[in-house]
Amino acid sequence: MKKQPQPAKNKAGAYLELSKPRILIMVLVSTIIGFVMGSVDALDWAHLFWTLIGTGLTAAGAGALNHYLERNYDVLMDRTKNRPIPAGLVTPNEAFIFGIILVIIGSGVLVVNINALTGFLSLLTAFLYILVYTPLKRLTWLNTSIGSIPGALPPLGGWAAATGSLDTGAWILFGILYLWQHPHFYAIAWMCRKEYEKAGFKMLPVLEPDGSRTMRQVFWHLFLLIPISVLPYISGMMGGVYAIGVLCLAFGFLASAIPLARSLTDSAALLLLKASVYYLPALLLLMILDRAM
Repeated sequence: MKKQPQPAKNKAGAYLELSKPRILIMVLVSTIIGFVMGSVDALDWAHLFWTLIGTGLTAAGAGALNHYLERNYDVLMDRTKNRPIPAGLVTPNEAFIFGIILVIIGSGVLVVNINALTGFLSLLTAFLYILVYTPLKRLTWLNTSIGSIPGALPPLGGWAAATGSLDTGAWILFGILYLWQHPHFYAIAWMCRKEYEKAGFKMLPVLEPDGSRTMRQVFWHLFLLIPISVLPYISGMMGGVYAIGVLCLAFGFLASAIPLARSLTDSAALLLLKASVYYLPALLLLMILDRAM
């Protein structure tokens, strides 16, 4: 039996949970990836600091607003019924105000301390996540592919913060992050399919329980990730250390999906999920090592 998440112990913990810290960490890591790859010379640490502060606040605010919008559905699922709003630790109005304030402050920090383009990208990410992806979860299984667009914007923000523009390299990173998200979120959807069905979310594993289309989506995006991941080397942005490392990383990610295709068990889906979580920090480490060589 799966251990269900427990309610936050206090108000501060509840507000921290509203910010969706796990997603927040992934947003910050992918932002750093964009900043590192976009920086031609030595890293501007002050710029990176303010980029992460602004991006983090905006992403945390978007997470809180997602809690607000899904409060009536969270109570239907065991995995979310102890979130701050369903558990009564935070009122819906408190979550809404908290989210709005963070989004405004975060985007403002980026406009004032970095540039308007980075601030706009941060606001666009929040808008697409809150007002496009969140409602689509109850309308179509394509929510994963559409929702992967805001999920792939943070590295563009990092690139824009470092360069003040969006060049070819930024869009390559967008492609990498866009493809990466599909196996990541399909693994979660497979593990939580019964919970999603209770809440009426139109996730692919809910609509097609045999998993055949889910597996096609997983492998289609994993295969595409291999050539896209090598583009930074082909375009001259990264060197041989990156090229060798990213191929090992991409093929390892692909291999992690094979057990799920064979057995369609939650434990196999968890393996794929773990591989996806390790992918982003490993990609960042590769870039840093390549720059240092």
